[in-house]
Amino acid sequence: MSVFAPKVKIENGKRLIFDDIRKKYVVATPEELVRQNFIHFLISEKKYPKSKISVEKGIHLNGLSKRFDIVVYDKTMKPWIIIECKAPKVPITQKTFDQAAQYNIKLQVNYLITTNGAETFCCKINAQEKKYEFLNEIPDYGNLKQEI
Repeated sequence: MSVFAPKVKIENGKRLIFDDIRKKYVVATPEELVRQNFIHFLISEKKYPKSKISVEKGIHLNGLSKRFDIVVYDKTMKPWIIIECKAPKVPITQKTFDQAAQYNIKLQVNYLITTNGAETFCCKINAQEKKYEFLNEIPDYGNLKQEI
């Protein structure tokens, strides 16, 4: 596993971390550190292209504005994976999955991932059969390309 060595700086008394996807420094909250570490993992270990990753984008759902943590797109830029990040002290519960599943009403992805940095869960969704299956590991991007 490669070592994650993010670019950090202090500005106005706040610790900031560089988000390589959004190309800007953001406040280094515990959740943001989990998000940045997971993005690094996707790119360096699982070989996901940066161009297929989106961070903190807004969507409209049932008349409400929501923001997802990370979405990975397929080669046609259709949403493929939703990733919900939580701070390390926040346990991954059914509520966490429900939040990701709520975004999926709009995005219709094939995978849901939840992580708090210590625990990560990945499930593959079969929308036609209205089923999901938990996976032992997150698929490499090369494996996802075969599904597309």
